[in-house]
Amino acid sequence: MGGYALIENAPLAHRNTLRVAAKAHLLAEIRDASKLPELLAFPAVKSGPVLVLGEGSNVLFAGDYPGTVLAMATQGVQVESEGDTARVAVAAGERWDDFVRWTLGQGLAGLENLILIPGTVGAAPIQNIGAYGTEVAEFIESVEAWDTHSHQVVTLDHAACAFGYRDSLFKREPGRYIVTAVRFVLPRMHDLRLDYAGIREELERMGVAKPAPFHVAEAVVHLRTRKLPDPAVIGNAGSFFKNPIVEAATGEALQRGHPGLVAWPGRDGRWKLSAAWLIEAAGLKGYREGDAGISHRHALVLVNHGHATGPELWALAQQVIARVRDTFGVTLEPEPVIVGG
Repeated sequence: MGGYALIENAPLAHRNTLRVAAKAHLLAEIRDASKLPELLAFPAVKSGPVLVLGEGSNVLFAGDYPGTVLAMATQGVQVESEGDTARVAVAAGERWDDFVRWTLGQGLAGLENLILIPGTVGAAPIQNIGAYGTEVAEFIESVEAWDTHSHQVVTLDHAACAFGYRDSLFKREPGRYIVTAVRFVLPRMHDLRLDYAGIREELERMGVAKPAPFHVAEAVVHLRTRKLPDPAVIGNAGSFFKNPIVEAATGEALQRGHPGLVAWPGRDGRWKLSAAWLIEAAGLKGYREGDAGISHRHALVLVNHGHATGPELWALAQQVIARVRDTFGVTLEPEPVIVGG
């Protein structure tokens, strides 16, 4: 079939970075976004649920998927206008890290702190991915998507995307929108974000006194590779828990009881707490049950040491949530989508 392929009873172990063995009733790989309406009208697809999957770096399969897993494999980066800023339209199937490196090669700034995040461009706005003091939403002008309610292609501007911390309209209305392309506006000159998680110190170690975006990207690569396990070496989905946001009074009370608490003041007066600190302080860094574990390198990362099942990993995540809640009175929320849990 032109533009897409369908596979029945498809294994998903190599399509999720936690390497969980699961199956999809149907797997549809899309190479041409214009064929989406045709694919979605296909009786076998239409009769069940649909899950859009990028590189599987933000999902935990706690069971098999009874419907169609839709894998976006569309490609293309198009510069629509240039000047002090560039407007760039990117197909949903492009790898995020490849795109970030492309922007650096073009002399564009803004995404340097987001280098080495796994996943696809189409997944980036759904989660509003962020790292080292930057969120992708800052540089998104609009998102093009297939609206399964109105059965048409829609373009949602920045405001309509309703971005929040690790959140967006797409996450709040799961299943409604299938992202087909993202339009970015990227400056050539940009105030670099250096005051987060050791970036300045890393630049000093690199001997860089006047950093450019590509220096910041290199510093972030060094930091990430030191702190976070490589999914190619051990199964993981990156940061598994969101940094919880609490009222200022709650944050102050926690800090009085736990002077080492790592937290950052938010723009709205609330506090963002370090989930990694909470998990480590609760004694769970490096904890393991069978092949399901918490990374000994970073307490935010759930890892699959070999043959952990989805239910085993999800059970461990719930243990972490319960321990942190009992210890600090703070409830952690998972970042990945939990399928079948």
